[in-house]
Amino acid sequence: MNLKNIQTEVDAGFLYDLLAKQEKDENVANVFRQMSEIENSHALIFMQKNNIDVSLLPGPSNRAKILKFIGSVLGYDYVLGVLLDTEKSIASSVINARKSSNSAASISDTAHVTILKNILNNNQNISGSNLARFEKRHRSVGGNALRAAVLGGNDGLVSNFSLVMGIAGATSGQSEVLLAGVAGLLAGALSMALGEWISVKSSQELYENQMQLEMEELEHNPEGEEKELALIYISKGIPEAQAKSMAKQIMTNIENAHEILVKEELGISKEDLQGSAMEAAITSFLLFSIGAIIPVIPFFFFVGFKAIILSAFLSAIGLFLIGASITLFTGKSIWFSGFRQVLFGLVAAGITFGIGKLIGVAVLG
Repeated sequence: MNLKNIQTEVDAGFLYDLLAKQEKDENVANVFRQMSEIENSHALIFMQKNNIDVSLLPGPSNRAKILKFIGSVLGYDYVLGVLLDTEKSIASSVINARKSSNSAASISDTAHVTILKNILNNNQNISGSNLARFEKRHRSVGGNALRAAVLGGNDGLVSNFSLVMGIAGATSGQSEVLLAGVAGLLAGALSMALGEWISVKSSQELYENQMQLEMEELEHNPEGEEKELALIYISKGIPEAQAKSMAKQIMTNIENAHEILVKEELGISKEDLQGSAMEAAITSFLLFSIGAIIPVIPFFFFVGFKAIILSAFLSAIGLFLIGASITLFTGKSIWFSGFRQVLFGLVAAGITFGIGKLIGVAVLG
């Protein structure tokens, strides 16, 4: 296991400890503390097995510190999402290290989420509601704000950069490029916003319809719903007598019963209905626009070859920053991810510039 992999373990331990300190529920905080201990022990064990002086154990990297700052701004569920995104990388490193040292496999070699679930399931102090809350957070953190911001900005920058270069190729960078760039920005941003609005709105309407159907079933066949709820609890490993007692107790309050049935049968909670379709649309519009305006800026002040070069330069900087931001999710090298993004963006823009040049020559003679 090399120092880079050990750094990954150290960072994971640091971030799990951060989550433990921020978690209000003591039982869930205890889970995070145990995860932090597991990651730190992995780092120490692998250093010892690879004859690396444990005094050289690194502290948290700049990436981990940046994630801590982002968590303080966007919420610490985002940090959990990034940790879970690194599961495969960490698991692969552990397995390779075990192979090289001929040591036996362990449950800790599996993905982090599996370890977390095992700890939760084996801890009698963790209630079912806490487990459900944790699993919901696990499912939802992948769609966090920063990921959406990076991808939205990337879509805007790459698409409008390519459009601007295509028109610049056809017109030699004249003022028509500015009109096309602004039009592309508005068209793309509006399309993204409308798509996001429809997505959120349709999901909410689907949930509301399913919840209404569940209420009708509850009102017309409460006995059947009580049996279904008991079966759900039995399937989770709760003894039959206890499951039936729990279901019977829940059914004494129709509103509470409806909320629990919707959650247990349909996997829908109140949080799923709280998102604002308009807020999502506006956010999507702004994120796309921020990326799309970058290649257009030079054409507000210049025309011709100078504007084209400045547009490519600013876009390359934007692409590099986006590639570097992606490393927060992947843990890869900032330079590799940044320059890879620049390369892809410049290739796409170069192709559209060439096509635009050919079309411009054909049309203008």
